[in-house]
Amino acid sequence: MSGDFLVESEFGYKDGVAGGNFFILAKDVMVGVKAAQLAVKAISHVPGTITPFPGGMVASGSKVGSNKYSKFLNASTNEKMCVTLKDQVDSDIRPDADGVFEIVIDGVDEESVKAAMKAGIMAACTVDGVLEISAGNFDGKLGAYIMKLHELFE
Repeated sequence: MSGDFLVESEFGYKDGVAGGNFFILAKDVMVGVKAAQLAVKAISHVPGTITPFPGGMVASGSKVGSNKYSKFLNASTNEKMCVTLKDQVDSDIRPDADGVFEIVIDGVDEESVKAAMKAGIMAACTVDGVLEISAGNFDGKLGAYIMKLHELFE
């Protein structure tokens, strides 16, 4: 085997806010990818925040629990927001959307996550073919924070 594995000998941690999110519904996958990439880039400039998934984006929405494994799986793919299943389930995806990406944001505090959500949404909306911005509403079941999208723009 080759390669090096480097890790700090000491590190700290801080309580923060996990799970700020929004969904980008786009006319097709490539428009959705472009919008998601711009959103992630904009979020990267907001201090104290990260997008924890690979490339900063999730290829389908998430939900609390699981249809089959709810005893041990706290979150899973939201089949109602999964493009490849939209013709097979009671989908929440509009008929003209064939690209859906979720952006998940973690941060040091609620205000940082809200600022990152707003920056990401504004960036995503610059892409022609973005049809709608939505969000996962977990009613506080997946965390202590509820961030309403419309309040970000008041």
